[in-house]
Amino acid sequence: MTGSQRIPRHVAIIMDGNGRWARSRGLPRVKGHEQGVERIRPIALACAERGVEYLTLYAFSTENWRRPRREVRALLQLLSRAMDRKGEAYLEDNIRLRLVGSVERLDPALQQKVNEAIELNQHNTGLTLCLAFDYGSRAEIVRAARTIASDLDGSEVTEETIEQRLYTAGMPDVDLLIRCGGEVRLSNYLMWQSAYAELYFTEVLWPDLDEAELDRAFGEFSRRNRRYGALDGGGDA
Repeated sequence: MTGSQRIPRHVAIIMDGNGRWARSRGLPRVKGHEQGVERIRPIALACAERGVEYLTLYAFSTENWRRPRREVRALLQLLSRAMDRKGEAYLEDNIRLRLVGSVERLDPALQQKVNEAIELNQHNTGLTLCLAFDYGSRAEIVRAARTIASDLDGSEVTEETIEQRLYTAGMPDVDLLIRCGGEVRLSNYLMWQSAYAELYFTEVLWPDLDEAELDRAFGEFSRRNRRYGALDGGGDA
């Protein structure tokens, strides 16, 4: 990566491919999820080194509760262990944790563990690492609409009114959205926030995502002309 390249302020990643990573190695799916958790810190540090301010990772969707109970239980155990081990590490890395989504469906002990890890890092000043947990974009927008309905008395509803009630309130919109694993869809992820995001789809599975592939995504982002609906220099839409 050259110093002249534009760096996205907010990067969002769909961490797809954990199960396929494990299957290709003859391992149970949970091993893929374990390896996926181990990739979070190196990718967060790589983004921080390149000047990214916000990194949002799709850790667990509202639809993931429909997976087999054994897999859901394993994912929640991984979350618990990650909060135990990563909280102190992120404190050392000057990374600030933030939740995008909800922990209301977790048991009280795990809720407390997540909240304590976030509290531990709230004064850090480096990259903000947002974990999208129990997150779905449609559910987020419905939640925002419900709070507007209860808060406002016939006042005008604007984009800002909605943005202030999203989980990402106060954060910039997504500049670059990366999806790992070869799938080409958004999967109900940050749809409002990604209205003008540049999309980068890679065959690389999340547990294999490295700095070289991250730099390829950033290089592609830097080459694109972000017009936000305006005409380019040639006058074509």
